[in-house]
Amino acid sequence: MIRIFTDGAAQGNPGPGGYGVVMKFNHAVKELSGGFRLTTNNRMELLAVISGLEAIKKNDIPITIYSDSKYVVDAVEKGWVWNWQKKNFAKKANPDLWQRYIPLHQKFKPKFVWIRGHAGHPENERCDALAVQAALGYSLATDEWYETNQKNNFE
Repeated sequence: MIRIFTDGAAQGNPGPGGYGVVMKFNHAVKELSGGFRLTTNNRMELLAVISGLEAIKKNDIPITIYSDSKYVVDAVEKGWVWNWQKKNFAKKANPDLWQRYIPLHQKFKPKFVWIRGHAGHPENERCDALAVQAALGYSLATDEWYETNQKNNFE
């Protein structure tokens, strides 16, 4: 089983943001992170999940994603995202990222587990550190969709 731990952070909401991912498979551990000059916490939470899934090379291994984001976990586990998709994400936040997530979900069919953030969970704490470090970094990337559409963002 591949275990993916994720977290997102924003310094201000919106503000500079970042995501962190810790992936575990057998004895291998891989860490991913990235930062953006203007984004939101929810965007970074979802982008962490997407980045973890995009890094997987095989699609025949069960995947469990651990996230402290109720927004992401509930959207998938309670099926909200499929209703949003049917309505073309009308008046919903982050349609670009959800549209990027959906094919990954269909390919990998991950299971989600919500974990309490900032509660001493080692992988969640590491993801948080990666996300905050990325948000505070230099040469932050541009979250193009968000910066272009922020006036219409319903987050």
